[in-house]
Amino acid sequence: MQYPPDGHVHTQFSWDAPFGNMERTCARAVELGLPSIAFTEHADFGITTLVDAERELPAWLAKHTDAHGVITPPALNVEGYLAEVARCREKFPDLRILTGVELSEPHWHTRRTAEIVDLGGFDRVLGSVHTIRHAEDPVDGPAGTRVREYDAGDAYSALAAETVVRDYLAEVARLATGSDVFDVLAHIDYPIRYWPAAAGRCDPRAFQEEYRYALRALAGSGRALEVNTRVPLDPVIVRWWREEGGKTLAFGSDAHRPEHLADGLRDAAAMVEAAGFRPGAHPHDLWRA
Repeated sequence: MQYPPDGHVHTQFSWDAPFGNMERTCARAVELGLPSIAFTEHADFGITTLVDAERELPAWLAKHTDAHGVITPPALNVEGYLAEVARCREKFPDLRILTGVELSEPHWHTRRTAEIVDLGGFDRVLGSVHTIRHAEDPVDGPAGTRVREYDAGDAYSALAAETVVRDYLAEVARLATGSDVFDVLAHIDYPIRYWPAAAGRCDPRAFQEEYRYALRALAGSGRALEVNTRVPLDPVIVRWWREEGGKTLAFGSDAHRPEHLADGLRDAAAMVEAAGFRPGAHPHDLWRA
């Protein structure tokens, strides 16, 4: 099977991709015969406090984390990014290169996300959730409930595994109904990347109600669902997507370095084809039911 387009790729312009390189990624895309690639760099506007501020962090994360475990992502260099895309388009004229951005929690940061989308004029805009909000038990008597924010991968250190996934999917539903700046919902199964081994196998059917609610909200908005291949998306989620009214799909390897480009894409394409989705008219198009 041919590769579908890779619509979720990061390069050196993403703060969490220190080994990314746009030119080498384009060369890899040509080598693989990819029909299209979208460079969807991170635009993150919030800050997150790690549960365990004392643990040793990888160098790329430590440089953006203070002594209290507060992560503050830097701003996306849109001007430099667009210039590099233009250079790569000239160097690789036979590769369809789309500009893009991945917006973290755009429904929390409406003004800033609108500004960067207007500035970049991107071909592909991903909406994603990386941070969850968890309502803790009421504190201080009548003062009410305290809401804490957690990185969705880090949250397993503080919350039950099932709670992390349910909070995440609830936030995805709020994103789908609370923001209109994105085209494609990225990695609906993001927390599964970090699911703790001690919790046993993660069966999406245990969260069917929450998945379906989020998928229904997304389908109602007319946007596309991404099949992210960092971990294989369970086929049942694609079936639920179609049953809840979803019409379009995108693919994304979520590669943060050139050698991971298109990982898992052919298997994902075969899986969604079996679910009744087909390629669009052009190589960079979304797939449709």
